[in-house]
Amino acid sequence: MMQYTTLGRTGLRVSVAGLGTGGFSRMGLKSGKTEDEAACLVLDAVELGVNFIDTAPPYGTEGVVGKALKSLPRESVVVATKSTVHRNGEWWSPERVVASLDNSLRVMGTDYIDVFNLHAVEPQMYDYALNTLAPALLAQKEKGKIGHIGLTENPIVDFTNETLKRALQDEVWEVFMVGFHMMHQGARQNVFPVSREKGIGTLLMFAVRSIFADPPRVAREMRALAAKGLVEPWLGETDDPLGFLVHEGGAADMIEAAYRFARHEPGVDVVLFGTGDAEHLRSNVASLLKPPLPAADRAKLAALFGHLQGIGLDSHQGRGR
Repeated sequence: MMQYTTLGRTGLRVSVAGLGTGGFSRMGLKSGKTEDEAACLVLDAVELGVNFIDTAPPYGTEGVVGKALKSLPRESVVVATKSTVHRNGEWWSPERVVASLDNSLRVMGTDYIDVFNLHAVEPQMYDYALNTLAPALLAQKEKGKIGHIGLTENPIVDFTNETLKRALQDEVWEVFMVGFHMMHQGARQNVFPVSREKGIGTLLMFAVRSIFADPPRVAREMRALAAKGLVEPWLGETDDPLGFLVHEGGAADMIEAAYRFARHEPGVDVVLFGTGDAEHLRSNVASLLKPPLPAADRAKLAALFGHLQGIGLDSHQGRGR
């Protein structure tokens, strides 16, 4: 059975598993699925109890979400989308951001967006996001076109949560999208204590993507980190550095471990996952509904990797840093 939680002070009841429609699969569109087939996958997720759907104009999946919404009661799902703040050397004006919102509403065939996030806000963009764009979003919220306003960090370049550390001080943001995984645990100190205290809802990205979906890559990264003295030497000497997580009473495999690690971190509300395949969808949801990893395994992950920053975080366009 799906588990639900309240998304911070928004009051929205959300599934702990959230469907991300970007990432490498883009609901299967990248591997040749049609929009109708991808929309069926969204409906499959809803049937499993997933009620949080995250999209964005650059993903090219708002149309897919719109197709799925046609056969759902609108209030049965929580829809999040985004707007750019700065791209290709150009700051997006408030008018352009509102036009993006209006286009998202049109493409998805809905009157309102439950959570509207400013997308990939890097530290040098934060003041502009807060002072120039947030007032325009508040005006749209007054009109009922936005339920709640949030922002997403860009952990590929901002791997110490600088944007979110600043955003924690400003009341306008009700939701954060945060990068966090077994080898990138900084948000435990940098974000979650204050987001919990202030009731900011959290959406988790990068729980598995990209590093844990590729076991040989984990071993390569560990070898490189061990060579730099950043992890214990034995981690660089094995082809299965995370094998200690797979045991009777532990995880069945590394991907399951990664989802369970992220899902049960105090301060995490929704763990986003992407998929282009119905079977993959079911296994991701099943992993997210399993209990926490054994306490000893969690403690070992914190001890071995808690100090690392920015490991295994890639953009869809290729490698980040």
